[in-house]
Amino acid sequence: MTGKTKHTTELRVRYGETDQMGFCYYGNYAQFLEVARVELLRSNGVSYKSLEEKGVLLPVRTFSIKYIAPSKYDDLLHIETIISKIQASRIEFSYEIRNEKNNLIATAITELVFLDSGTMKPINAPEKIQSLF
Repeated sequence: MTGKTKHTTELRVRYGETDQMGFCYYGNYAQFLEVARVELLRSNGVSYKSLEEKGVLLPVRTFSIKYIAPSKYDDLLHIETIISKIQASRIEFSYEIRNEKNNLIATAITELVFLDSGTMKPINAPEKIQSLF
């Protein structure tokens, strides 16, 4: 392994991300996970922008989340992201989201597919990403 397969990102829940009950709206977590996985890749010198400039797209294939406890306005969330698997044209990330008190808020998994932007067909993961494992 030549890179980091684990990274922690901190995000604060903004007022506009809460619902009428004062909890962070469940739909926002998909965006939080996107920020976290982008930052994990960035910490390894890989940006989505550089992938797209090379003709590589990375759409989400599967998204699964288990909500354990609510987060609220102004909570500081710690999102631990792990590259759990890289197989040919796919990459899987697993996540644990915790609050400032280290209480587990949610766990999640996303699987993304590497696509050629011209053909929209799956391609093998770029060498720089494969080398993380």
